[in-house]
Amino acid sequence: MQTTIPIQNLKCGGCANTISKGISSIETIQNVAVNVEESSVTFDYGTDEKLQEVKEKLKSLGYPEDGEANSLMEKAKSYVSCAIGKMSS
Repeated sequence: MQTTIPIQNLKCGGCANTISKGISSIETIQNVAVNVEESSVTFDYGTDEKLQEVKEKLKSLGYPEDGEANSLMEKAKSYVSCAIGKMSS
């Protein structure tokens, strides 16, 4: 199955790199595509449990699903993730 999740705090290619690497590391998640302009991530997944795992991973990286609480801590995590993504690209 494929889904697109609108996310918060996505600003640049560094963020996209971090997100792509982060959720690609989850078993059975494939074809990850991050759209910076639309602040969304699209991917293929096998089960609802894997979909939930991706959402939790996004939140832990500082990129919660659109509509979820976006605390100052999550915004700070996204800045750190962004910087790491820029350095590792």
